[in-house]
Amino acid sequence: MAKLRAGIKNFFDQDNVEATFNYLQSIKEDDWDKISEDYLLNLFRETFERVRGYHDFIEANNFQPLNVKSLADYTKIPVTNKNNYLRSYPLEHLVFDGRLDKTILAATSGSSGHPFYFPRNEVIDWQSSIFHEQFLRYDPENRNKSTLVINCFGMGVWIGGLITYQAFHKIAAREYPLTILTPGPNKKEIFEALKHLGKKFQQIILCGYPPFIKDVIDEAEGYHINWKELKLKLIFAAESFTEQFRDYIVKKCGITNPYIDTVNIYGSADLGTMAIETPLSILIRKLAIENKKIHKELFHESGRLPTLVQFNPLFVNFEAQENEVLCTGYNCLPLIRYAIGDKGGVIRFSHMLKVFNANGVDLITLAKNLGFEQHIYQLPFVYVYERTDLSTKLYGAIIYPEHIRESLQHHILEDFVTGKFTMLTKHDKKHNQYLEINLELKPRVKETHDLTEIVKKIIVENLLEKNAEYKNNAQLLEERVEPKVVFWDHEHPTYFKPGGKQKWVKNN
Repeated sequence: MAKLRAGIKNFFDQDNVEATFNYLQSIKEDDWDKISEDYLLNLFRETFERVRGYHDFIEANNFQPLNVKSLADYTKIPVTNKNNYLRSYPLEHLVFDGRLDKTILAATSGSSGHPFYFPRNEVIDWQSSIFHEQFLRYDPENRNKSTLVINCFGMGVWIGGLITYQAFHKIAAREYPLTILTPGPNKKEIFEALKHLGKKFQQIILCGYPPFIKDVIDEAEGYHINWKELKLKLIFAAESFTEQFRDYIVKKCGITNPYIDTVNIYGSADLGTMAIETPLSILIRKLAIENKKIHKELFHESGRLPTLVQFNPLFVNFEAQENEVLCTGYNCLPLIRYAIGDKGGVIRFSHMLKVFNANGVDLITLAKNLGFEQHIYQLPFVYVYERTDLSTKLYGAIIYPEHIRESLQHHILEDFVTGKFTMLTKHDKKHNQYLEINLELKPRVKETHDLTEIVKKIIVENLLEKNAEYKNNAQLLEERVEPKVVFWDHEHPTYFKPGGKQKWVKNN
């Protein structure tokens, strides 16, 4: 254990990133178990001693902190969330030693609509840079390639834009030939940069919210930008997407290797960059689509494909309790067994290999054939579903956005709709429920009766295949569960105002 602790010290040496990556590569699963247990217990004790709000929270729950001596004890610590913890104490009582100075604040609004301000420190930004550099290291040539990073995340009070900028700023200081541009979600500035700067660099990394990046990619042709003349890598965050979405983007842009040239980040204002897709997690996700037995063994909901990422237990640690994802992470506002609001689960590295081996699939051999065996880390996986509060109901059946999103990615619809939509449950004059789906048309595309019928048919077929509750209702209620499709012009302000996150579900 002493050797491991010495390794941890090197692991967090911000001036010696090579030691960090060497350690990350060398740690085996059993060692992760040992050091993460030590880390969790120490963080709990330090938070109890130095954070007034957490001290009061533990005492208010009649929990005895001295009893926490093992990982089994740790799992008995009361769960925190926004309501019972973050919004129950003053902000200065949630941070170490009551100190808010030397921090950066990011705002988020919950269901109440009132903002909560999450402070973060230098450690969080450094951790984010390690995740981003991990992505760059999948291609060893990135150390020498001139690279234009276009950061399309919003640069206001939200975390995405600023933490992405800070991550790449730190990486550039490590002698990567990076140039950073921060237009935010301003398409005009993005296209101008691509036209005038794109060919000056050996590659471009486009960072942003998935639906927005798809808009940029789809609309680039109108600005005389040919993606296949530009070497492109893509960093997504803030939302899940389907593998059909990834395949569409990869084909449209001429990306040759989706495993090392695309990545989705699992992050939050709460704890920054928490976990990322790896080449292995992307491969697993693609294989799970093809093999329903593997999908069923790995994920608890057979009709839905979650985001699958790997996490570093010394940055943010995950566990699952009754399908609820709990995270623990160090920050100036530390969080212990925090229910972030996501549903999903945690899978050990060895269990993942075991499931595939039992089904006749050797993941390591496949990774070797695809050229990324050397980038496999024995890190645990966390999978996350879209939040259940981002759904609507139709005659009791839960309608999830991802099923509509999958439908709109059908190749027949590529030239007609952007893939953005807002759905809601309404009632007609006879008080009967119906599902309304508002869709954004591509520029210069007009609504037609045939298009309406094709879209409706594709959506219904996908819901019948993926949603057992909907299928059961359709057998009983027939056309009453067919959605009403409403088309809107491109970037219409009612549902598709540019610049912000798409609101997939509207609750009346």
